[in-house]
Amino acid sequence: MTIKDIDLLYQKHRIRVLLAITLGYGFIYTCRLGLSIVKKPLIDAGIFTIDELGMIGAALFYGYACGKFINGFLADYISPRVFFSLSIFLAALINIMMGITTYLWVATLLWLLNGFFQGMAAPTSVVSITNWFSYRERGRCYGIWNASHSIGEGFTFYIIAAIVAAYGWQWGFITPGILCIAVAAWAFSFLKDKPSTLGLPPINVWKNEDVRETNESPTWATQKVMFGIKAIWVVALASAMMYITRYAINSWGILYLQEARGYSLTEAAFFLSINTFAGIFGSIAYGFISDNFFNARRPPANLIFAIIEIGALLLIFYGPSDEWIQLIAFACYGFTLSGLMASLGGLFAVDIAPKGATGAAMGFVGIFSYLGAAIQENISAALISNNIKMIQDERIYNFDAVILFWIGSSIISLILAASLWKTKVTK
Repeated sequence: MTIKDIDLLYQKHRIRVLLAITLGYGFIYTCRLGLSIVKKPLIDAGIFTIDELGMIGAALFYGYACGKFINGFLADYISPRVFFSLSIFLAALINIMMGITTYLWVATLLWLLNGFFQGMAAPTSVVSITNWFSYRERGRCYGIWNASHSIGEGFTFYIIAAIVAAYGWQWGFITPGILCIAVAAWAFSFLKDKPSTLGLPPINVWKNEDVRETNESPTWATQKVMFGIKAIWVVALASAMMYITRYAINSWGILYLQEARGYSLTEAAFFLSINTFAGIFGSIAYGFISDNFFNARRPPANLIFAIIEIGALLLIFYGPSDEWIQLIAFACYGFTLSGLMASLGGLFAVDIAPKGATGAAMGFVGIFSYLGAAIQENISAALISNNIKMIQDERIYNFDAVILFWIGSSIISLILAASLWKTKVTK
């Protein structure tokens, strides 16, 4: 194989890999957020209470936390092509089943399994990035992939919400399920495992870049090193706090906008879709800024993004109800939160961890992140439910306590992340 052939194959498959994991992971998100769209219809129909919806929502996060941790370690060994597409396919089947059940424990079990199976996709995506892109490209590529969260969220909050408004709550689950069966088949046909499967040299050799590790076969011994790195524990805790706020907005934001601000379902979903579409640019911008302005150092970019994120939250909850102000606030929040997700949700830990433990690092941070999201679901449901008053058979919501919980979590995340200012990344 000539140098020209190697270059052409690398260029072709790097684009295909990034496209597959970004779009594939974006669409799997539609299989995660259906419950957020249908909460008010389910409450109004008397199918589930707020506390029951909190329990179902928490089940997904507990399942995802365990799934991301376990599957993160497995992802260092198993074919990314198989693991990734299987994750999408199983999540799709579970969503279709969710659309035809109204039994609490069945829905809770299904949503728990949905979380576990979805936990296969993110570590596999990051393994694919480290297989096909060099260290100095990683921030930009991770930022592009991380934008998949926003693509999926925006599609759900805008398109799926419109379908639910027109055809009923069941289609909030069934539509993503049908869609993702096709996406799983496409991802399987499009994604390649790593350069060596095509007879190509490792990425560091092709890019002529020195790396920490040259071992292509990750081992448990390599993965165990990660547990002794204190900075990764701090990153995991900061991510957990950030995920509390992130999923508070995703899970309860539409209900808040409907009940506290008086918007319709489609209007509330529009604000959330603006939030997530802004996240596409925020994720990409974070990777570009941290790589190019701070020489691949994450803490300075983390601090800037976190300060703006907290300011946007204050404007969302305590600012005027003017639609344009709210629009700007949600856009700023989505832009900065997505950048923080890229860093604290995985990139920073991947930078710090040994190369052979890439998936394990992602899984380790993931279990903290989604335990935070799960605990948030239970606490938020309790704080909202305990502050409802019934006046002439009408529910009057008071979100004051839960808002303090959400904003306080972001402040703690900022403090933890800032404590890693001098952390050195071994390249």
